[in-house]
Formats: sequence, C-alpha cells, structure tokens
Amino acid sequence: MDIFSIFTLCGGLAFFLYGMLVMSSGLEKISGGKLEKLMEQLTSNPVKGFLVGIGMTIAVQSSSAVSVMLVGFVNSGIMKLSQTIAITLGSNIGTTATSWILSLSGIQSTNVFLRLLKPESFSPMLALIGVILLMTTKNNYSRRKPVGAFLIGFAVLMFGMGLMSSSMAPLAHDPNFAKLLILFHNPILGLLVGLVVTAVIQSSAASVGMLQALSMTGSLSYIVAAPIVAGQNIGTCVTALLSSIGVNTNAKKVAATHIIFNITGAIAFLLIYEIFIHFVNPLTSMANPFGIAIVHTVYNVVTVIVCFPLSKLLLKLVHRIIKDEESKEVIIDERLLLTPSIAVAQCYKTTGTMAKITKETLSLSVRMLKQYNVKTAEVINKNEALIDKYQDTLEAFLQKLSAKELSEEDSNKVSQLVLSISDFEKIADHSTNILNIATKIHKKEWTLYDETIDELKKIVNAVKEVFDITLEAFLNQDLNYAYQVEPLEQIVDDIAYYAKKNHVKRIKQAKAHIKRGFVYAEILNDLERISDHCSNIATNMIQSMNSDIPKHVLKNQLKTETSKYSSELEVFKDKYLIERI
Repeated sequence: MDIFSIFTLCGGLAFFLYGMLVMSSGLEKISGGKLEKLMEQLTSNPVKGFLVGIGMTIAVQSSSAVSVMLVGFVNSGIMKLSQTIAITLGSNIGTTATSWILSLSGIQSTNVFLRLLKPESFSPMLALIGVILLMTTKNNYSRRKPVGAFLIGFAVLMFGMGLMSSSMAPLAHDPNFAKLLILFHNPILGLLVGLVVTAVIQSSAASVGMLQALSMTGSLSYIVAAPIVAGQNIGTCVTALLSSIGVNTNAKKVAATHIIFNITGAIAFLLIYEIFIHFVNPLTSMANPFGIAIVHTVYNVVTVIVCFPLSKLLLKLVHRIIKDEESKEVIIDERLLLTPSIAVAQCYKTTGTMAKITKETLSLSVRMLKQYNVKTAEVINKNEALIDKYQDTLEAFLQKLSAKELSEEDSNKVSQLVLSISDFEKIADHSTNILNIATKIHKKEWTLYDETIDELKKIVNAVKEVFDITLEAFLNQDLNYAYQVEPLEQIVDDIAYYAKKNHVKRIKQAKAHIKRGFVYAEILNDLERISDHCSNIATNMIQSMNSDIPKHVLKNQLKTETSKYSSELEVFKDKYLIERI
C-alpha cells in the first residue's frame, strides 16, 4: 500500500465521517418534534425503552451519541439508571442500520436493476437533488433544507466509502497484507484491533464501514472479520467513558453499564464464533459488505439476547464496581447539546420544575400575610435563590443551544423559553416582595381592616388560579388553557383596582397612618405584576406557535376574544367579585 493509497484512505474516512455528521444533523431536523415524543416514551417498560433506543440511534446515526446523551440524562436527574438499560441495548441494534446501507456498495451484478441499488449509481443524483433543495430554499427554517442536507450527507458518506474501497483495492494482491491477515486468525488480536481503531475514530459505524471496504478486496475472511466486529462494538464505549468524567455516580454507572453489556455480548459472541469455526465452513470463506452487515447484526442481537435476561444481575455488578457517593445536583447537562431537539424538550421539563418551585414560593408567601412563620420564610428565601440558579443555568444553556442549527419549531421554542424563564423568576421576586411586606407587618405588629383582609383573600385566590392555569398551559403546552389567561388577567386588574379605591376611602374615613395604606397598595401591586407575568408566559407560548403575529397585536386580540370564554369569565367575576364602597 503506497503513500497515495494511504492519503486516499484517510481522505475517504474524512468524507465518510463528515457525511455521517451532515446526514445525522439533517435527519434530526427532519424528525423535528418526533425525537421529543420518543423521549416521552421513556418509561420503566423495557420493551418501550428498547424500541426508543433503536429509534433514537437511527435518528442520530450514532450509538455513541445516544450513550453520551444517557449519561447527560442521568447526570441531570431526568432519567434513572434502570431506564437506560433497555435503551442502551436498543441503541446497539439501531447502530446496525448504517452497515446495512453500506452493504449495498458491495452489489456485483450485470443486471441493470440490481446495479441501480448500488449507492454509487444513485448517490450523485441524491446529491444533485440535495443541492437544488438548499439553493432554492430561501427560508432558513424550511423543512426542505434539512432534507437537502440529509441527501448531501448521504452522498458524501457514500463517496467516502468509495474512496476507502478504491484505496484498499491494491491490498488484494499484496503478499505482505496476506501474511498480516494470517495473524488476525487469533480472535483476541482481531478484537483488540477493532477496539483500538474504533476508539481512535470515535465511530463504530465508520470502523465497520472501513471493514466493509476492506472486504471488497476479496482477501478478508469471516474468521478474521468476526472478532474485529466484536472489538469495534466494545471500542464504541470509549466515547461514553470519556463523557462520564466529572459527572455524578449514577452517570458514571451508565457508561459502566454500556461497557459491561458490550463486553458480555462480545464474550458470548466469540464463544458462538469458536463453535461455528469447527462446524460451519462458510466462516472460512471470503467476506463481503453484505456479510459484514450480517455479522454486525448477529453480534448485537446476541448481546441483546444475553444481556436482557441478565440485566438485573449486570446492574448489581455495576453497583458493586462503582460505589455510591454524595454528588451535587445538576440542573441540566451540557451533553444534551449533542441533540438540539431533545435538549429543547429537556429545557421545557427543567423550566417546568422551576415553575413548580415558583408556585410553591407564591403559595407560601401569600400564606405569610395571614400567619407569619420564620421557618416558612427561610424556605421561601431558599426557593428564591434556587429559582435564580435555575434561571442562570437555563439561560446559559439556551444561549449555547441557540447557536446550534435548529428547526423553525425549535428556534421558536427557545425564544419562548428564554422569555418564560425570566417571567417565572420575576414572579418569584414579587412573591419574595410579599414575604418582605409580611415580615414588616409582623415586626410592626400592624393589622389590616377586616374588609381589607376579605378583599385580599379574593385577590390572592384569583391570582393563584390564574397562575395555576398558566402553569397547566406551560407544562402541557396546552393552547386552550393559554388562551384563557389574558382575559382572566384583565379581570384581576379590575378587582385590584376596586380594592385600591376601597382601601383609600377606608384610610380617609379612619384617618389611619399613611404607611399602613402603602403596605396594602404594595401587596396589590405585587399581585397584579404576578398576574401580568402569567399573561406574558401564556402570550409567549401562543406566539411561539403563531410567530408571524407581533406580541402587542396578539395581546389585543386575546383581550377582544373574551366572548369565547364568556361563561367562564362570568363565573370568575362572580367568584372573586369585590363590591365598591
């Protein structure tokens, strides 16, 4: 193999890896919200988890990327270690899809229809279609662009495969290479070679592709190829191992589980392989790309068959190898940036957690107006600090996420999240203001008028109901709830307005100290602002799905659509009605 063949091989590998990167990126964007829906299927049901693992790996074209994501999920507390087992095994099956696509390059026939199945025959046309889609699409968020990217990525990948095959063609007549292959009859040596090559290039699909290209020389037997395939599947665990550095104990266990499963599968596969050597002659015949794909699939099927029944036992082994340690809480793991659409979905869930903490903070704060408690005040302050931490972490993560290539849908969602996170944080700030006012009332031993207390109860309950509707809308992305918020917020403003007017009249009549009057007005202002931020959250959510409508226009439209909810509005008004004095 001369220096030019080596350069061609390296260039082919570079084209292959780049094509896979472009293809997987395009495929992820085409899938849009489907990856998020796949994530929603993550349950304790191992069959569903297995199918999700297959689907995710096909979508991102990398079992290594899936394993890194799982490390991130567990590190963030999104998933439990037990949930990752079935997904890991499913990803091993999903990764075989690439080898089956590449096996088409080995078709040798004079039949015109079979020759059309060869990627070399149709990939140039796919590349042309992809370029046309990219050049004729002006909208950066159009679905046509990721389709074009996928087609171009596939063509580049197959071009790289062709370069690798042509660079290895001279090896068929090289006596030194023939002598080298004799050494690989030792399965342990073959396994180590597959492991090292895959660990270096960080892609089992690429290393399997190289093996398939080598098989086209007609000098590679199955007896040599099978152990190399086993080593390639162990080598792919290196990516997950590297990603587990600096994470919590459970996340490290995810990487360890992936390694143990693949080693167990390799041992089982090599035992079957040794038996077949003695009884099945085809193993000594020369391999081809199609046969390599079969070997790759058989290996992963054997791994699943062996590891699924032993999963609990292997999990215990992982727990014994890696001892539990106290680990700090991770709000969201940056490894999720590998798959932007899934990262967006997890940002929603994490923001939902932040919103629930905000709800608790609001509820505890208004309760302090009725009965002050020092321990409750500490909980509120801790919650407020935690919400600030959530805001800082999520905003930094979303800034990095927005720099990725996102679909129009995901881009709108990121914009909505940035605004909603700020609104939830401000609601927590106003809740803390209410706590501070309650603390002042408690220290000064001030009392409010009985009529004022009754009115305050109504306003507090109205604001809490508006927040509950907003939270329901956000957590479930339910537009029916979102459309109700703005009209109800207007009614809260009306109620607060009448309460302020009534309070001013009471102060004048009783000639109360003016500072006491200001205290009540401050509480009403904070409650109004909380209601306003609820309106912002709901409006942002609606706008993310109707991005062509300016926000101020949308708000006006929502205010005029009260007739749609007239019956609900009347109930709301009657429930929290404040009589004017």
